[in-house]
Amino acid sequence: MSEPVGPALSPLLLDTHVFFWWRTRDPRLRPSVRHAIALSPLVAISAASAWEAAIKANIGKLRLASPFEEGALASGFTPLAISFRHAEVAGALPLHHRDPFDRMLVAQAMSESLTLVSADRRLEPYDVPILWAD
Repeated sequence: MSEPVGPALSPLLLDTHVFFWWRTRDPRLRPSVRHAIALSPLVAISAASAWEAAIKANIGKLRLASPFEEGALASGFTPLAISFRHAEVAGALPLHHRDPFDRMLVAQAMSESLTLVSADRRLEPYDVPILWAD
């Protein structure tokens, strides 16, 4: 399920790559989506994204200019912890997408009534609102 791009009035959950696109002003993040993030009453960033970034940094696939949490808080984003409910929902999702971090983001968006902001089209089969970032 996807939503049209435009000013978002609903709370958002950023996919990990969208967080980095926001922080680096990457042109892959559509201006209308950047605007939606700026106007949203709540922009959440998951502990799963911090975990994913830490793993990628550890294996040399990502270089962090500053600690992940510092960047999230400097952006005014709300940290979203992983709960038992999130884990249960993620474990019960159909295997449309096998990446455990992305599955957790879908579960959190479902559980917390958030719109997921992503460019990962493999998430489209899930019954979750998605604002396409690119």
